[in-house]
Amino acid sequence: MNNTTLSALRDKILAGHKITKPESIALIDADLTSLRAAADEIRNHFCGDKFDICTIVNAKSGKCTENCKWCAQSKFHKTGVKEYPLLDSTALTKEALYNHSKGILRYSIVSSGRKLSDAEIDQVCASFKAIGAACDISLCASVGLINYEQFVKLKSAGVSRYHNNLETSRRHFPNLCTTHTYDDKVSAIKDAQRAGLVVCSGGIMGMGETWEDRIDLALDIRELGIKSTPVNFLQPITGTALENQKPLSADEGLRILAIYRFILPDSAIRLAGGRNIFDDKGKAAFGSGANAAISGDMLTTLGTNIDDDMKLIYELGYKAEKI
Repeated sequence: MNNTTLSALRDKILAGHKITKPESIALIDADLTSLRAAADEIRNHFCGDKFDICTIVNAKSGKCTENCKWCAQSKFHKTGVKEYPLLDSTALTKEALYNHSKGILRYSIVSSGRKLSDAEIDQVCASFKAIGAACDISLCASVGLINYEQFVKLKSAGVSRYHNNLETSRRHFPNLCTTHTYDDKVSAIKDAQRAGLVVCSGGIMGMGETWEDRIDLALDIRELGIKSTPVNFLQPITGTALENQKPLSADEGLRILAIYRFILPDSAIRLAGGRNIFDDKGKAAFGSGANAAISGDMLTTLGTNIDDDMKLIYELGYKAEKI
C-alpha cells in the first residue's frame, strides 16, 4: 500500500468507515513510519489523550488442567512455576490498595485453571467486596470459562469488567490448545456481556500465527463489540511447548499495534506481556496506536515498573483515564 492510499484509508476511518479484511491485509506492506503516524492520528481522533492503565494479580497459580502451549501454569508443562490456591481477601486487598496508591485505574484478579468452582467464586466475590469497601479502584476479573450465573455474582460484587483473551484466530486456536475451544471462549464472552460486564479480550502474538490470523482475531474482537484489547507478545518460557519459538521483532510488534488501531479505532489497545521486545519499554508503541497498558508484573513473567510507566504516560502527553 502506497502512502496516498494509506492516507485515503485513514481519512475514511476518521469519517466512520469500518476497515475491511482486504484493506487490513493491504496494510501489512505499508511503509511502517507512515503507518504508525496514521494509526496515531486515528487514536488521537477517537480517544484523545486518555491512557487506560491497569494491573493484574496472580490470585491462584499453577496446576491448570488446560493444555495451552504457551502457558507456564499448565499441568502439561514443567516450568517450575509457583503453585498455590486462591489468595484470601487480606492479600488481594493489600495488593489493590498498593496499586491504587500508585494511580492505577483498574485492578484485575486472575486465576489459573479452566474456571473457578462455585465455592471459589463466592470467595473471590467476598474479596472484590472487601476491595470495593477499601478503595475506589475499578475491578476486573479473569477467572476462566465460568457460566452466566457466576458472571452475575461477579457483577453484584462490584466487578465491572471481565477479561477473557481469544488468544489467536479461530483457525489457529486448535494448533495451540485442545482442552477447550475458540467457541467456548466466545460463549463465555457473550455470557459476561449478557450479565452486564464490559469485556476485555485480545491475544498473544508470535505463536506461529500468520498475518491473516492476527487480522481475523482483531475483526472477531470488533464483531463482539469489545473495546479493550490487550496485545501480548510471546515470551517463550522454558518447559512450555513454545519454548523454542523465536520472539517477534520490535518493528513487527509496532506494525501489529498500528494495524489493530485501524481495525479498532475507538478502543483501548493495551500493551501487555512481552514488552521486552521493545528496547524502549514500549515508548514507540504508544505512538503507534496503543493507548493503554498492563503495568507491573504479568502472571508468571516480569513486567514493567508502575512508577516508570506513569512517568512515561505523562511525558508522552497522555492522561491516566479509563477508556
